[in-house]
Amino acid sequence: MKIIQKYFSDFTDEQTGQFRLLEGLYKDWNEKINVISRKDIDSLYEKHVLHSLSIAAAFEFADDSEIMDLGTGGGFPGIPLAIFFPQVKFHLVDSIAKKLKVVEAVAEGLNLKNITVRHTRAEEIKNRKFDFVVSRAVAPLKELWKWSRPLIRNKTQGSSEQIPGLICLKGGDLAVEIQESGTKPRIIEIADIFAEEFFKGKFLLYIQK
Repeated sequence: MKIIQKYFSDFTDEQTGQFRLLEGLYKDWNEKINVISRKDIDSLYEKHVLHSLSIAAAFEFADDSEIMDLGTGGGFPGIPLAIFFPQVKFHLVDSIAKKLKVVEAVAEGLNLKNITVRHTRAEEIKNRKFDFVVSRAVAPLKELWKWSRPLIRNKTQGSSEQIPGLICLKGGDLAVEIQESGTKPRIIEIADIFAEEFFKGKFLLYIQK
């Protein structure tokens, strides 16, 4: 928890309490349904929560905007972002039902009211539009953009001046992946935001609609 407070200090008591509860909830549920590797569970706040919050450090989501977390897995980056932005609506999607069971239980344990969950593939979602799609290490950028693009609004609903698009967390040498995607993302080095060694070679990619 201290590592979160190292970079973010302007939380309400409720938000601070929710972030504190994450560790116990995930450790408990991870014993039943493995959504976080055993070696990473003790580094939950650095490798999962803070990593997810790099999006919050770089982007501002307007109140009442709608964000889809594509391939949320155990709820990252969606759950930490939902705590951070309590007035923003998050729709967490995954094709593996048992992972969403954990997501729903954690959201309930945190009393998060701004999360909805759906067991589906992104390409099967119809008649829904979002201001942003966020994702963490789910698929190559080419696939992520193909799935995300039809789901992204042409302009945001809220007061945010940011242009709708895909924001994804990626790592390693991305040159070939970006070239194959046919996109020109804005690239943000997470190591420029957070000083920990873990974040070296990790990036935020932002593709505008």
